[in-house]
Amino acid sequence: MSGRARLTLCSAAATLMASLAMLPLVDPATWILQAAVLLAVQSGVGAATRRVPLARPLTVLAQALVTLVLLTLVFAREQALAGLIPGPHAFQHFADLLRAGADDVGRFAIPAPLSEGIRLMMVGGVLVIGLAVDTLAVTFRNAAPAGLPLLALYSIAAGLSDGVVDWLWFLVAAAGYLMLLLAESRERLSQWGRVFGGAPRAPGGPSGPVAPVRTGRRIGAVALGVALVVPLLPLPAIGSGLLDGTGTGVGAGNGSGGTISAVNPLVSLRDSLNMDDDRTVLTLRTSSSDISDLYLRIVSLDDFDGTTWKPSKRQISAVPDEFPTPAGLGSDVRRSQVTTRIRAADWYAQDWLPMPYPPSDVKISGNWRYEPVGMTLVGDHGQNTRGKTYEVNSLAVQPTAKQLASAPEAPGSVRGDFTEVPGSLPSSVARTAREVTRGAANDYERAVKLQDYFAVTGGFEYDTEVQVGSGKDAIARFLRDKQGFCVHFSFAMAAMARTLGIPARVAVGFAPGSPQADGSVAVSLKDAHAWPELYFEGVGWTRFEPTPTRGTTPTYTLPENSGDAIAELPQASRSASAAPSAEASASTSCSADDKKAEACTSALPLDEAEQGGGGPSWYEIAGWTVLGAGVLLLPLLPMLWRLRRRAVRLASAQHTGSSADGGPEPAVPGPAVLLDVPSHEATEAAVAHVLSVWRELTDTAWDYGIEPDDALTPRRAAARIVRLGELDDTVAASVHRVAGAVEQVLYAPQPRAEAGLADEVRGVRAALRSRVGRRTRLRAVVAPRSAVRAAWDLADRWTAVKASWAARLATLTRRLWRFGRTA
Repeated sequence: MSGRARLTLCSAAATLMASLAMLPLVDPATWILQAAVLLAVQSGVGAATRRVPLARPLTVLAQALVTLVLLTLVFAREQALAGLIPGPHAFQHFADLLRAGADDVGRFAIPAPLSEGIRLMMVGGVLVIGLAVDTLAVTFRNAAPAGLPLLALYSIAAGLSDGVVDWLWFLVAAAGYLMLLLAESRERLSQWGRVFGGAPRAPGGPSGPVAPVRTGRRIGAVALGVALVVPLLPLPAIGSGLLDGTGTGVGAGNGSGGTISAVNPLVSLRDSLNMDDDRTVLTLRTSSSDISDLYLRIVSLDDFDGTTWKPSKRQISAVPDEFPTPAGLGSDVRRSQVTTRIRAADWYAQDWLPMPYPPSDVKISGNWRYEPVGMTLVGDHGQNTRGKTYEVNSLAVQPTAKQLASAPEAPGSVRGDFTEVPGSLPSSVARTAREVTRGAANDYERAVKLQDYFAVTGGFEYDTEVQVGSGKDAIARFLRDKQGFCVHFSFAMAAMARTLGIPARVAVGFAPGSPQADGSVAVSLKDAHAWPELYFEGVGWTRFEPTPTRGTTPTYTLPENSGDAIAELPQASRSASAAPSAEASASTSCSADDKKAEACTSALPLDEAEQGGGGPSWYEIAGWTVLGAGVLLLPLLPMLWRLRRRAVRLASAQHTGSSADGGPEPAVPGPAVLLDVPSHEATEAAVAHVLSVWRELTDTAWDYGIEPDDALTPRRAAARIVRLGELDDTVAASVHRVAGAVEQVLYAPQPRAEAGLADEVRGVRAALRSRVGRRTRLRAVVAPRSAVRAAWDLADRWTAVKASWAARLATLTRRLWRFGRTA
């Protein structure tokens, strides 16, 4: 196998190894087999076109066209012309599939089902990355930058996955990249001939790998080891505790760190409560006269596996204009409408939107999605709360003790989803729950007994620095040691309620904040909280507060609020300020004058952006991305054009080159061929080769400040370059040798090309570079003066095109005139 073929194979293998990191994202993972087959075809086309050989841009173009045909054959055969050629209908079908795939990505949790849209995104993404890697590493023979698309592929997968086995996928992807680098280094060394590896260390012993290969392996092994070990070290980190960064999102924890394992928000909750710097997270104003029950809920956790509470994998949808009535809430339960305007701190970037529960509608700008079971909003495609100001209309539900005590049994769908406990839960948890609730007549009394057990009678202590344990015995240890903070209390009560057949889940968010002198309410990091919610048919999900010294005890769980009378229901349009509070006001967030002037919420204006917008579409994002890449690439075009032109001109005579504009030019035979076969083709090739080398010499001098003078003969132009460049005798001889070769091919009876002219030009370039300042050297690379020839070439081409079309038009006019005369 040749070095180029081996490099092609390693390029495809590296792409496929990096794409393995996306296996956990979709179920089933059969898409990887299809991607592997199509990637093999794509790489084979590249190998074949390079063997022809074609110019590099044509090689990339051929691979791209074949990739498009393959995707059409697999995903849009019915919409294509003859089942193979993509047309307008096929491209429209691709757009529809990508749009559906984007919706599926936002709708489903990981692992998402393998829909047709997601399959196109996965397979197409692997092929695009594969084309980029093949182009960089094989076509342009530069494997190092090929690590960037491989890193992008791995980073997308690592950012979306749960992070349990990220190190394994990193190891596989890194191994593929190192294999690619090693293949490229061997291919480069092979061009120099046989590498001298030295004599064996012992007579008859194995020689082993050569020094460059051995050194490369050592460097790769050390770099890979450092990359794997450093993330495990206890390095200092910058953070602000609960939900402090974009992308924390939700997902399973690992159960370590001495706490009950939770979703990512709860993993850092204890750190938020222990922070010395109690930073303000949210500032709000509300129409309610009582903020004691104004909990801000972020997300509900209803999937319990014995060690971890996390959100279930549910579908999400567009944010409705008006939210539906909360599940289970009956018409005879007292409720009032509350309007709250909330402003998030500029540093607080949370994926989930903090809101009072249950919300009726939300006015917020940006790209948000709605999860109907938990009635929560989650940011889509990087959307978060940073600096957002939004308005939430919510219901203040005020059930009575009798309504809760007389609640009928929950529907089977609710019981099935929210009373499930795993078999790994220690039996002591259910036994303790039965002992604590002995004598209770209904689920309401059992829930109150559980709450009182944790908050009052059980002897539990609130401690944010406690080390309770982890794993499946975490709750049992918490019940034994009786020390913990809100995570432990809420998790334990919800789990115990489920063992009693009471539907339960855990809510995460913030307890009521602190009133400020200006009438607003400040919610800080130390208000981060978790609490259980239990379901009662006719009332819905109901908050309980088992954590001692935290939050407020719900009034419907207090003995004095257990009367039988049902308070009069207010009208739907009646505000909370007009209805009497269920208890004495704990604090007031708006003065009486402010309420009369309806100024309670206007102090926090909403964002000026369109409310409830869905954000930019995928094609807008793609368009802006392409535009941004073009803007960044535009200043580099002169440098890239000059590098390409130099590479073509100085290409070895025995290799096929390309013209400066990317089109093919005939292969230039070597000097020996030119001498032995003085054919017309050889003569033209010799002239073209020497003149290209001479043009490169004069353009190089131009880049370093010596402007060309086309009026001079080659000999006088060479003398001018030597004089102005202050070149020594050795370099001057190289310049004159190239000039002599030009005169020979132009004026000699039998033109011939001399060997080594390209090396002479490279030596002249090095000498000119060493004699100028840093600024001139930088300009010669980034903004070379000779790059203006690109504009001249375009002007000449445009002139030729106009002349060609003018001639065709004149011919057509004459034919029409003659046809008219004969008719």
